[in-house]
Amino acid sequence: MTLLPEVTEMLAVLEAGFPDVSSVPPVELRALIRGRRAPLQRLPDMREVHDLTIEGPGGDLSLRVFRPHGGDDPRPVVVFAHGGGFVFCDLDSHDEFCRSMAEGVGAVVVSVEYRLAPEHQAPAAHDDVYAALEWTAKNAGEFGGDPTRIALAGDSAGGNLAATVSIAARDRGGPDVVAQVLIYPVIDDDFDTQSYRLYGSGYYNTASAMKWYWQQYAPGGTDDVRLVPTRAESLVGLPSAVVVTAELDPPCSSGDTYAQMLGAAGVPVRHRRFDGLFHGFLTIPSLSFTEPARREVWDMMRAALDVG
Repeated sequence: MTLLPEVTEMLAVLEAGFPDVSSVPPVELRALIRGRRAPLQRLPDMREVHDLTIEGPGGDLSLRVFRPHGGDDPRPVVVFAHGGGFVFCDLDSHDEFCRSMAEGVGAVVVSVEYRLAPEHQAPAAHDDVYAALEWTAKNAGEFGGDPTRIALAGDSAGGNLAATVSIAARDRGGPDVVAQVLIYPVIDDDFDTQSYRLYGSGYYNTASAMKWYWQQYAPGGTDDVRLVPTRAESLVGLPSAVVVTAELDPPCSSGDTYAQMLGAAGVPVRHRRFDGLFHGFLTIPSLSFTEPARREVWDMMRAALDVG
């Protein structure tokens, strides 16, 4: 495969600068990753941003609510779960991405700082995102949100949480979710798919790192629908889906397959695979191809949320 020069250059930077996650204790790993970040720019500008603490299933649960500029009509709401292998990242790591999503989609975004593994193993993160969904359904109106148009979204590990919480909301008679947005989602722990075989090393996100993340999050196994959405008895009746995958990403095949499974179950699906691109590219705004790709994703989200 011939990659774009910009992709080759960025992969080299990422490969050189990202630690071997399995060789660093999680607390140190988080500090290392935080140390690589640029200072928060708090851009794009929002009409309002609120840092809140609500009562979660494991204690205090931090949220950050982004309300974009625009009219006063109620806006759709996106409950967002960040990526980071269930082990790292936080509200700040995805601040710019959530702001851009709020602006591009025209939605209120509620970002969730769920509990991290291995200190808090599965299903702690799932339970926190579910609690944030319930809170959002009750309180969205206070921030200009429309509680009848709530989406669950997440990237990477957060895509897993968006998928599993969508199932839980259906099965538990929870808040009505109109869309699930799965951005290069970690669907399962099958490491023998085509994308794992082809791109399991040398493309930033590695098979060995993915195995380590699952070991931290689910050391007792993954035979639980709260961890792996394909464990559900049925996918019928789930909210419409936006599924975004990246060809050079080890979990790509599982994400593509899950989009097909949702469609086969009668779920409306908008699926876009970005060929020649890698895991996490949508959160690197300096890349020339990120902004056009984001616009495609925001358009799919707007269609799923019926934003005029």
